Amino acid sequence: MGLWDDIKKAFHNGSYLIKLIYINIAVFIAITMIAIIGFLLTNPFISEKAIDLLAVPSSLKMLITRPWTLLTYMFLHKDIWHILFNMLWLYWFGTIFLQYLDQKKLVSVYLLGGISGAVMYILSFNIFPAFSGLVSQSVAIGASASVMAVVIAIAAYVPDYTVHLLLLGRVKIKYMALAIFVLTSFMDFSVNSGGKLAHIGGAVFGYFYTLNIRQGRDIGKVINRAIDFIVTRFRSGKKMKVTCRKPSTEYEYNAMKSAHQGKINTILDKISKGGYDSLTKEEKETLFKESQKRN
Repeated sequence: MGLWDDIKKAFHNGSYLIKLIYINIAVFIAITMIAIIGFLLTNPFISEKAIDLLAVPSSLKMLITRPWTLLTYMFLHKDIWHILFNMLWLYWFGTIFLQYLDQKKLVSVYLLGGISGAVMYILSFNIFPAFSGLVSQSVAIGASASVMAVVIAIAAYVPDYTVHLLLLGRVKIKYMALAIFVLTSFMDFSVNSGGKLAHIGGAVFGYFYTLNIRQGRDIGKVINRAIDFIVTRFRSGKKMKVTCRKPSTEYEYNAMKSAHQGKINTILDKISKGGYDSLTKEEKETLFKESQKRN
């Protein structure tokens, strides 16, 4: 099996978190290759055009002609450090997110958080005088708003969750999220102010999302339905027919149910003692299937 086959298998079998990271990396590689081609042909316009087609503009006139950029911009990076830190934050906090909420919710927070960041950026550039001379040429790129939404959403959901940081020891996730938000959204605001405004928009959505989840409302249901439609529509391969034997008696049914619940309780107890990473692959799959049945 070649490298490309390994990548396809990892993408196909990976969680939605892994898929989001892979898509970001794929777009980054594509943009980098286009930039190299532009350099070799001494035509930087090729790279600039590709970025313009994917980056979200602050100009409302341009946005009307490129509405898709509200989605594409959050997967677009030019700088290696930009995508590296965004993907690291997404992986770390996304992993914690998936311990408590399901994969579809992660995707909806990522997408809607990114859109909220874009809206905050566009509105601010068209309202505040400080940006009046930049509206026609400013564009935003990067997953920062989406990542910020995930960070704030899970920090608001489990604020007392603790992680071990080198030199600092155990720190509650709410303090980490607050530090990340302040450092990336307010410090030296005049530099990359558009990106910082997008961070704020993503953070506001993440907090608002969790408030609604705690009240039993999932404001990302529309995105979840769209994901279900796309996955069902484009899933390849033959469907496997599975025949499940039904329990013949009520006693057998209760015994099977009790055994299954006992297995789930054992897994949850293992998580409480050693964390999610202490689970085996089979235990993680069992827990994931159980979460899908309850959503």
